[in-house]
Amino acid sequence: MSDINIIEILSNLWKGSGYSMIAWQQIVMIVVACGLLFLGIAKKFEPLLLVGIAFGMLLTNLPGLQEILADGTVNAQALFHSSYWFSGGQIDYVEILNHGGLLDILYIGVKTGIYPCLIFIGVGAMTDFGPMLANPKSMILGAAAQLGIYMALILAIAFGFSGEVAASVAIIGGADGPTAIFVTKTLAPEKLGVIAIAAYSYMALIPLIQPPIMRVLTTKKERMIKMDQLRTVSKKEKIIFPIAVTVITAVLLPSVAPLLGCLMFGNLLKECGVTDRLSDTAQNALMNIVTLFLGISVGATAAYATFLQFDTLKIVGLGLLAFCFSTAGGVLMGKLMCWITKGKVNPLIGAAGVSAVPMAARVAHNEGKKWNPDNYLLMHAMGPNVAGVIGSAVAAGFLLAIFG
Repeated sequence: MSDINIIEILSNLWKGSGYSMIAWQQIVMIVVACGLLFLGIAKKFEPLLLVGIAFGMLLTNLPGLQEILADGTVNAQALFHSSYWFSGGQIDYVEILNHGGLLDILYIGVKTGIYPCLIFIGVGAMTDFGPMLANPKSMILGAAAQLGIYMALILAIAFGFSGEVAASVAIIGGADGPTAIFVTKTLAPEKLGVIAIAAYSYMALIPLIQPPIMRVLTTKKERMIKMDQLRTVSKKEKIIFPIAVTVITAVLLPSVAPLLGCLMFGNLLKECGVTDRLSDTAQNALMNIVTLFLGISVGATAAYATFLQFDTLKIVGLGLLAFCFSTAGGVLMGKLMCWITKGKVNPLIGAAGVSAVPMAARVAHNEGKKWNPDNYLLMHAMGPNVAGVIGSAVAAGFLLAIFG
């Protein structure tokens, strides 16, 4: 017993713990992760994804789990080894499966684009394209609301970002998290953490961001416009639509075929009437499982070494501008359609052209009811809302075709 040196044991224990090697940057990232957890849990801002992203960010920034690999050796105990993914070289998936940590293996689903595509199957199974088919003009509003993507692309290039990073930043304007991840994992994987967090954060903040823009760009008279009831869409139309969209877009933009094809496949499961069990699985079990894996693995990319940079602030700011431009583009197109139809279109529904389904449609509906309690814009707003999902996917294919 006398040979045991308690002080030496405690010293070795301290040196072997993460506390002895913690950096101030890690403390900052842990605080940010806890802040995002607060927003997801207490404020209910996109909690299904934000909680997972925040916890993944927390894990990857804990001391002792990443720095232990600074000499380049592989430690199977590590949770996440970012050099596997962001070194710029060819990815050795066999090496990752044999020696990678838990989050390394989960991240394969992000890097290969599997998670966003699977989520789009679930989104498609939960989406009703009926309002858009009942009023095809709403597709114009969905297209106009992609303005922010192209404006942010120009601004990001002007700020000095490469074309690949600029395209990844621009897609935030589509207000579509899976699409943003799908584009960024190919073009700028080192920026995936900040872009995914920005995209989902702005989606969650739609009720705060959009109403002021809607009020500035419309008059009280326009906000009070009541719209006629939509026609009933036949089952045949709803079945033909996903098949036709898949064929047309996949041939035109092959790079977006996996994403948009999965969206339309999920919708076909819902509308065909003979695959109810598969539709239910896509909407619930599959969606929940993939959301778990996607959130925590995306959050793990937000390591302090790549996250705490001046470029991060620029990306967050450009993402906000992209979102504002998209909202404004939809509303301004709504005003033009209102003028052309002599007051039959309420411009507020144009703001729903961003692809955050169905939150953006609810915001447009609630804003309309504030000015006219008898106004019911929800179904009218769902048209441009679901059109925006297709619009953002097409924009993603366009960006991948140019910069991919």
